[in-house]
Amino acid sequence: MLSISENDFIRLTDFVIKNYGINLKSKKVLIEGRLSNYLSAEGYQSFRDYVDYITSTKNSGDIEIMLNKLTTNHTFFMREEKHFAFFNDTILPYLEKTNKNHSISIWSAGCSSGEEPYTLSIIMKEFFKSYSMRWDTRLLATDISQNALGKAAKGFYTEDSLKALPDVWKRTYFTKKEDGYQVTEELRKNVIFRTFNLMEPIQFKTKFDVIFCRNVMIYFDKPTKSALIRRFYNALNPGGYLLIGHSETVDREESDFQYIMPATYRKPL
Repeated sequence: MLSISENDFIRLTDFVIKNYGINLKSKKVLIEGRLSNYLSAEGYQSFRDYVDYITSTKNSGDIEIMLNKLTTNHTFFMREEKHFAFFNDTILPYLEKTNKNHSISIWSAGCSSGEEPYTLSIIMKEFFKSYSMRWDTRLLATDISQNALGKAAKGFYTEDSLKALPDVWKRTYFTKKEDGYQVTEELRKNVIFRTFNLMEPIQFKTKFDVIFCRNVMIYFDKPTKSALIRRFYNALNPGGYLLIGHSETVDREESDFQYIMPATYRKPL
């Protein structure tokens, strides 16, 4: 197995944190373990050659391969179910009452392979039921990984990833295939997938009523995370909600967000 020198480790982790906000400063063993075989297969003789290449290349595909290998994108439908219950029981009734233009603006930031935004879309369709056509419930789903977005847009999932969904939802919003489930065309069209680096300024045309960014900031250092929280705050409508992973927190001394419950925050009205 190839080993990485301290100098090359610093060069690589500095590059990743500067450009993508991902803090790997304590992950030397992980980097060696996850990249060593890949480097050998690609013909690299040392980590130095690879770090020289990756820090100077314009090939976003090679950078994405590296990021995918160094971060874990494990997700499934209804992950951290309490968030979805709160979305259905509290957030949607509030938005139904207050959004007179019948439009709901939701962003799934760091959507990985699409389970989260599709789950949110199903919940909205179930909530509005027969008059859902009166509401614009299309939601934005972004990720830095084009590979993950490709899987999300395809909308094909194993039976294991759907095991937490009610059977009636599987029958309504998926088509059973021999080796898994395909999301229906109606559901797929309700999610807009886009590539987006959370290190960039948030300059979408409209502000959001809800932002889901769960289990993404676990990779960020404190300054990067604090800056992103501020950008999320500015991207929300007054009264809008931010939901993060249950292993993540918002520093309330540095933020104007109101704490609602674990991993759930709100921008004051």
